[in-house]
Amino acid sequence: MRQALPKLCLFRRVIAAFVLALSGPLGLEMPAQAQNYPNRAIRLICPFPPGGVADVTARVVGQKLSEVLGQPVVIENRTGASGTIGPDVVAKATPDGYTLLMTTGDFITTPTLMPPMAFDPKKDLIPITMAATAPLLLVANPGVGIGDVKDLIAKAKAAPGSIAYSSPGLGTINHLAVEWVAIEGGVKLLHVPYRGGTPAATAVLTGEVQIGAVTPSSGMGAIESGKAKVIGFMTKQRPSFTPAWPTLAESGLDVDAALWVGLFAPAGTPPEIVAKLDAEMVKILADATVRQRLNAAGTDPHPLSQNAFVQSIDVDANRYLRIIQQLGLKPQH
Repeated sequence: MRQALPKLCLFRRVIAAFVLALSGPLGLEMPAQAQNYPNRAIRLICPFPPGGVADVTARVVGQKLSEVLGQPVVIENRTGASGTIGPDVVAKATPDGYTLLMTTGDFITTPTLMPPMAFDPKKDLIPITMAATAPLLLVANPGVGIGDVKDLIAKAKAAPGSIAYSSPGLGTINHLAVEWVAIEGGVKLLHVPYRGGTPAATAVLTGEVQIGAVTPSSGMGAIESGKAKVIGFMTKQRPSFTPAWPTLAESGLDVDAALWVGLFAPAGTPPEIVAKLDAEMVKILADATVRQRLNAAGTDPHPLSQNAFVQSIDVDANRYLRIIQQLGLKPQH
């Protein structure tokens, strides 16, 4: 665990940098640069494959942004490396508001466990707005005899490390959420990372792994077809737009894990442009049509303007840092 701690300090450096990034954008009047923005197409980079929560949110929000800003918003999926390739593209882009990032809360955890990256997330990206949240569901392949938490714990204790679970990648929230389950249940599980939420969900229904943490957008098709069995919500509160499956907390596991999606820009993006995007995002996410479309895809609008977004990142970072420390997880080289 001690070897991992220097890398884990990245969490707090990231948060400090995000707070510093707030010193300019808020409370400013809109200069001409923002009033004339945008005057051409905007690239919205999504670091995960089509069909996942980040991709769905990017497409719903991107369409509305295009309408209100009067310019095309082009979604570009740049996948791989546990969702860090897309942020790298954005971090190295010209900071003019024409290349943006829509990514998940994994962004605050994956850098801690990944090899050294070609960009520095604490310096190279600015958080703009939290867009949405998605509950995580713990699901099982119906052929493995795991119907509820009791079954899972019993099988995992009988053969430690024999129950494999999928995730969208090392250090993702899905990964750490299942490890949170393992901690609470006093068991050892085997992690098998994939390249995104949809492939990770597919691994459960094909039987490549026994269980996985999925979002409704990635797993609902398999659940409805009977190819995946819901063990329970990994959030303590059941969302209003999903079936009334049980929560893990109701089965005695003190787990409360959800996935958020947020908008980021390259560091150095003019503060007035960041503020304009933030304001438009909050308006878009209050739209009833947007809520309906996101709910249908298994996500829920959760607009947090920049300052509140940074505070939320801080809370999540500290929560998952404790899990990483408790497990003694180390960066992969």
